[in-house]
Amino acid sequence: MDRAVSLYTFQPPPEEESGTEMSDMRRDSAAERLQKLSGPEPEEDEPAAPLVCSSLPTLVLEKGQQRPKDLEAQEERWLGCKSAMLASFVLYVPYMCAQFSASYATVLPGALLVGVGGGPFWCTQCAYTCALADVYASATRLKPQVVVVRFFGIFYTVYEYGQIFGNLVSSVVLSGRRGENDTRLAAAASNWSVPEELLLETCGPRYHPADTVANPNLERPPDHQIYLISGIYLAIMLGSCLIVAFGLDPLSRYSGMTTHSEPSLSGVQLLRAAGRLLRHRDQLLLLPLTVWLGLEKAVIAADYTASYVTCAWGVQNIGYVMMCYGACNSLSALTTGWLVKVTGRPPVVLGAAAVHVALLAGLLLWQPLPHHLPLFFAMAGLWGACDGVWNVQVNALCGILFPGQEKVAFSSFRLWESLGYILAYGYSAYLRTDVKLFVVLGLLLWGMAGYVAIEVGRHRRKVRARLRASPGALTRTKL
Repeated sequence: MDRAVSLYTFQPPPEEESGTEMSDMRRDSAAERLQKLSGPEPEEDEPAAPLVCSSLPTLVLEKGQQRPKDLEAQEERWLGCKSAMLASFVLYVPYMCAQFSASYATVLPGALLVGVGGGPFWCTQCAYTCALADVYASATRLKPQVVVVRFFGIFYTVYEYGQIFGNLVSSVVLSGRRGENDTRLAAAASNWSVPEELLLETCGPRYHPADTVANPNLERPPDHQIYLISGIYLAIMLGSCLIVAFGLDPLSRYSGMTTHSEPSLSGVQLLRAAGRLLRHRDQLLLLPLTVWLGLEKAVIAADYTASYVTCAWGVQNIGYVMMCYGACNSLSALTTGWLVKVTGRPPVVLGAAAVHVALLAGLLLWQPLPHHLPLFFAMAGLWGACDGVWNVQVNALCGILFPGQEKVAFSSFRLWESLGYILAYGYSAYLRTDVKLFVVLGLLLWGMAGYVAIEVGRHRRKVRARLRASPGALTRTKL
């Protein structure tokens, strides 16, 4: 018992005030307790506090002192990170089962469950990664900002392997033509050469989902191939649930090892806290870039694959092109932490933005044809490399900008990124591809203006803090 209690470092208030303080804490809302426990936010002229993260209310006490009952109730009431991830994974299963009998009555409820499960999963994933980075930084005496970027890079490297293996499965299955009917369709498609004039008129930036053209590349795959792909993905999803249930450590194992504690908040409280975060200048400046992240992922996943790859080359080749996207995305996520350590964050982010602007301009000018094979892979690979930078750096930046409020910041990040998804898929069926590309390009330029303003503001605060610490010694400050 003494060994367990000795982990705690919470200092009680003076004896005559302790009753009043604890009574006030019990009356306050969870969001107000979060502010009290994490301390005041750094002033505008002060340097940002070190990044410290945790997803459990692990206040630690001196020997012989009892833990606050309200925090014990929170731990018992709310799911931890591991249980929340597992519950989110389970909610993905009905959507995959719905593919075996796809209709509005089955797919829409399944998609709703995916949305319900996706939000908690990404928030808990960010909190879990950030908490482990905090523990590792404390153990190795490294800077938390460097460690959290490295950990996010490792996560997104492994995450993007799903693009490689998932698309390999789809391409292998869709490329296999079995059965008399399939063989006949394949022969007809190969014998009829699509006129280049038709491809130039209907594919690429001129593609519109509502257009109906006699293009065999746009034919729906046979049902048995769709069932086979859905069955493989369902088996992988069930295996993932088992791995999380029996292989992932709960964060309670690291209680007392983190340097910061953040009380648990309900979904409504997180939504309110995310709304209050909009009063923060940096959050407002980061908002356009966050929405853009949802748009750009929808463009590569839906518009690029349909307007360019499927229309001009064939649906069976989507997987091979997206494998290139996933491989470059994974490699970029793995190396971006090292690049940031060498060059600082702004050069890496600004470089990714410049490449992305060039890609969007290239897609607006490119008229895809079947023999443009290197371009199909080059566009997807460069897009994946840029996306790897965005995934790691913007996630890490949320934690750095809002120390002590990581769960609120990550929840807000996923909220606005999901808004980008909703907008992209909402207008996708009604606009031509070139119009969508102009929308994405404009939002990217707006988002980068906000990002530059954030970095300039942080640089000025660091310079002022150093001048106060050693007046007259103006040194170059790294962003």
